[in-house]
Amino acid sequence: MRRRARELWIIVFLLPLAFLGIFYVYPLLSIFDVSLRPGGLVDLSAFVRLLSSDYYIGTLLFTVYQAALSTAVTLLLATPCAFVFARYQFRGKSLLLSLATLPFVLPTVVVALAFATLLGKNGLLNDLLMALYSLEYQPIQLERSLAMIIIAHVFYNIAVALRIMTSYWSSLGSSVEEAARCLGADELSLWRDIRLPLIRPAMLSAGLLVFIFSFTSFGVILILGGIRFATLEVQIYYQAVNMFNLPLAAALSLVQILSMLFMMMIYTSTQKKLQLALASSASVAKRPRRALERLCLGICVALIAILLFSPLLALVMRSVLVAGQLDFANFASLAEKSRGSLLFIAPIEAVFNSLRFALITMFTALCLGLIASYMIERRGRLSRLLDPLFMLPLATSAVTLGFGFIIALDEPPLNLRASWLIIPVSHTLVALPFVIRSVLPSLRAIPPSLREAAQTLGAKPIDTLLTIDLPLLGRGIAVGAVFAFTVSMGEFGASLFVAQRESVTIPVVIYRLLGDPGFASYRQSLAMSVILMLVCACGFVIIERLRIAGVGEF
Repeated sequence: MRRRARELWIIVFLLPLAFLGIFYVYPLLSIFDVSLRPGGLVDLSAFVRLLSSDYYIGTLLFTVYQAALSTAVTLLLATPCAFVFARYQFRGKSLLLSLATLPFVLPTVVVALAFATLLGKNGLLNDLLMALYSLEYQPIQLERSLAMIIIAHVFYNIAVALRIMTSYWSSLGSSVEEAARCLGADELSLWRDIRLPLIRPAMLSAGLLVFIFSFTSFGVILILGGIRFATLEVQIYYQAVNMFNLPLAAALSLVQILSMLFMMMIYTSTQKKLQLALASSASVAKRPRRALERLCLGICVALIAILLFSPLLALVMRSVLVAGQLDFANFASLAEKSRGSLLFIAPIEAVFNSLRFALITMFTALCLGLIASYMIERRGRLSRLLDPLFMLPLATSAVTLGFGFIIALDEPPLNLRASWLIIPVSHTLVALPFVIRSVLPSLRAIPPSLREAAQTLGAKPIDTLLTIDLPLLGRGIAVGAVFAFTVSMGEFGASLFVAQRESVTIPVVIYRLLGDPGFASYRQSLAMSVILMLVCACGFVIIERLRIAGVGEF
């Protein structure tokens, strides 16, 4: 009986590794195979074409350039705001910091459409300026421009930089600044010689993370930039889906994978140093007293509020206002399939598809995530290897994963390419790291003495799991479940590759509606975006209420 129980536990513990091996490692190896051996023999012609083409080298350089520019602008805005949030205590501070994280959980298609609704040629701001100043042309011309992409990236990533730098800055003491003031240092000298050097580790960590997110940006570039501003992600999609040039798409994916691994290695090393610095510090926040301090605080709060909420407000207003009147016809039209539409189903069916896939993803990711968390929580050399191993899907772009699926999962016994099951599988792969990072803090917080006492009283391992571990893991499991559900609802990159006609999800439908001619399709895309935004916002509120306070696993 003990031998059978041990074998059963081994099989259970192997499930997450098997899932990762089949649906992550195998597709990536297939990409390597297609890129290096397209005809069954070693052939590097795709790489030769890639390296000898000014166009593709320019694509790589532009990917780096737009990511670096997005990172620079994000840090430029986030650094003074982080200083204000770290040094001053004011009413609504924690609420504003929580709301600032909302864009991070929003799907890229929603963010892209929100900015097009606000700053586009026919956007809300252009309409307002034309009405106020009786203009005959739109004064803001940002459609299909690099500026629009950068603004959307800043919207997405400023919360990441703000949280990292605020946590670090609030933990630094003020004795060094006070000593510098006593020696006659002015405000400029304080920033140049004291504050910026002290905050450099957090700026480096936040900058690397923002660079990674901007480097792998897909939905924002695809909708707001198009092929003119194509990055590696967009080129992989175009070459695989539009041109069906699989060797070249695989070569681009290989460059993407190697670049991401290199950047994630650098980020991991900086993150370890940052965590060590945070471990031995206390907050120094105080209430603003001088008029200049109140002014700086007001400017930062207004900047964050305008940047974060104006695009989302514009999206909601466009969806419910028709000819200046409150009208919910856009939402009622979701049950209708427009004549001549590119969709094969009514848009409302995509809502039910997304809900179905999200529930399956939530259940699967929770089961695998719980098992993986127990494997990582065990002390030893193996756990140190498993922790970064299960985080690898987070460091791999969803477009690369989707491309790997259509290459690898097209032959028995894994012929899932034409099955709807491939969608929750891909979503589970993306959501699994979030579940693990949600459960691990709660698991590590369980005192070993509780389990030892239960064993002394004769409790079996399954009894300990059900009566001690699971009740104490409740909050972490709930956060992981909401994360998995929200990630599945908003996942776009992999779904765009693998979704079939009748199994499309909300983000895929929004993208296809935007490419569908006609005002009716545009109105439907607005309504679908608002629905998806509300679902993700509700998930975010639940996460913020349930998550463990303090510096967490993220």
